[in-house]
Amino acid sequence: MREIDVSVIKETVSRLCVQANLYLPDGMKEKIDSCIGCEQSELCRSVLGDIVRNIDCAAEMGVPVCQDTGMAIIFLEIGQDVHFVGGSLTKAINDGVADGYINGRLRLSVVGDPLERKNTDCNAPAIIYTDIVEGDKVKVTVAPKGFGSENMSALKMFTPSATKEDIINFVTETVSKAGSNPCPPIVVGVGIGGDFEYSAMLAKRALCRDLNLRNPDPTYAEMEQRMMDKINALGIGSQGFGGTVTALYVNIEQYPTHIAGLPVAVNIGCHVTRHAEEVI
Repeated sequence: MREIDVSVIKETVSRLCVQANLYLPDGMKEKIDSCIGCEQSELCRSVLGDIVRNIDCAAEMGVPVCQDTGMAIIFLEIGQDVHFVGGSLTKAINDGVADGYINGRLRLSVVGDPLERKNTDCNAPAIIYTDIVEGDKVKVTVAPKGFGSENMSALKMFTPSATKEDIINFVTETVSKAGSNPCPPIVVGVGIGGDFEYSAMLAKRALCRDLNLRNPDPTYAEMEQRMMDKINALGIGSQGFGGTVTALYVNIEQYPTHIAGLPVAVNIGCHVTRHAEEVI
């Protein structure tokens, strides 16, 4: 049994909150930059160039890459041989979020009650997902989620008779309805299976997958590409100015489900889809 003091979790979460908001994941800038060459619209090529320059400026000046520094989404993969000591794990995570956002001078966007709308003034509490895995390590992933893109997400409970084409069309229609609202070029996370809420979690987790990794199952890898092609044929383009690049990539995550259902969730990320991770 390996003991980990929760103060380590707090410090890690705090640091990752700042890191994720200042620096995009590996390859994201290069992906956007590469799209300039394949974009047919001169205006959208200019917009993509501005986005790349903004990414560079954020890193050079030590400021957030986007003014919406998001709600903190925390994924924890906890080894079953780990024992947390020193206090509450949940409190340590939320204290880490508060520390990172306040001391990192990140925008505080969380309200304590969804109807009263009073700001918590610390960007906590976070949304926390935990997964128990083998071993004695803890993988911490911090994914700040802006709500311009989050608000454009959707979920549908299909019947088991739904086809792959039905699912592809639903994802494409969701992006079409979103239009310019999620600040394209976008990243699209799709969750298929599980139940109502698990499919949504899968879609969000899909946004954190390496942009160069396709789904290992050929069926879903093919669906990712077909969704990508149909989305980019919509003509929304960067910031909604029209063009051939609307989505940078599409990631699907799947999970077993009930014989009577087929949940499908779509979680949209903007061109600054962010996450940072560390293994303790």
